Amino acid sequence: MHIGKAIRLERIFNRNTGRTIVVPMDHGVTVGPIDGLVDMREAVGRVVDGGANAVIEHKGLVRCGHRAQGKDIGLIVHLSASTTLSPFPNAKSLVASVEDAIRLGADAVSIHCNLGDETEASMLNDFGKMSSEAANWGIPLLAMVYARGPKVKNEYDPEIVAHCARVGTELGADVVKVNYTGDKETFAHVCDACCIPVVIAGGPKLDSTEAFLQMVHDSLEAGGAGLSVGRNVFQHENPTRLVQALNMIVHGDESVEAALNHLNA
Repeated sequence: MHIGKAIRLERIFNRNTGRTIVVPMDHGVTVGPIDGLVDMREAVGRVVDGGANAVIEHKGLVRCGHRAQGKDIGLIVHLSASTTLSPFPNAKSLVASVEDAIRLGADAVSIHCNLGDETEASMLNDFGKMSSEAANWGIPLLAMVYARGPKVKNEYDPEIVAHCARVGTELGADVVKVNYTGDKETFAHVCDACCIPVVIAGGPKLDSTEAFLQMVHDSLEAGGAGLSVGRNVFQHENPTRLVQALNMIVHGDESVEAALNHLNA
């Protein structure tokens, strides 16, 4: 691996565990300034204090979340976007370049691709271009790959999730983010088919924190490398304490029960 890429990966992954806690905060383009992402310095500060490894932001938001004090955190700049106001909300377009991210001090970049959408060809084309560009600059690429389209009946189907993960791997991503399949056995199949770290998405905000922590725990046991979860973290009543609990599981190999006890103490 290019030494520059290796160094940058260590800024978004814990080098001792090989795992990561990433908190995406790129939701504003998609759905607007939702709860938890109005004051960006406060939002970033909360997850930093909990020990998150990295955040994901769009290029214009980096200046809003930069705190100029306190502990550091890895920065991943998101390169693609769409809005829920569009008649084609699953069609992601490039809105930034790898060079933009480097100028902003990013440690990595990310891109979103929805397999099965009518515009899949365009998104795959963008994915391939950004993968080559990122490799040229020695900057890690996190690919968010989901299945969303007319032919997709269940985006959590294990074979479909495995297909998504494999697309991310084969098109040159350094980390791939996919849906959790719902159980350890099927998610292990997803991880086994990839030679890069696989992290889980959070999906819609869950009603139960225990269910969320259990999902993270089980994904790790299946071979996952951590999580890239937004709303279930930054919209929690105490994001700092939740990230601390996640650290216990992801980097400390502690039980869900122990993490819950810490969260509720």
